[in-house]
Amino acid sequence: MPKFIIEREIPGAGDLTKEDLTGISQKSCSILKEMGPQIQWVQSYVTDNKIYCVYNAPDEKTIMEHAKAGGFPANQITQVKNIIDPTTAES
Repeated sequence: MPKFIIEREIPGAGDLTKEDLTGISQKSCSILKEMGPQIQWVQSYVTDNKIYCVYNAPDEKTIMEHAKAGGFPANQITQVKNIIDPTTAES
């Protein structure tokens, strides 16, 4: 299944409390459960004013449906073409 990076512009994201993040996560998981296994949330990274999310999904449209249902911004969606890490250097 294709992997995507979603950039969500959320001013003050870095100041969200643990309770805020728990609520956002619960809402996202609830919507994902309704949508079925064709979309999976892998993890997210919270910065000062953005949240970067990694999702597996069949296409960008499915990610947009999730964002719309949850009221989450999805300012940019980029499909991952390849993954590298330090083990990539070992050949």
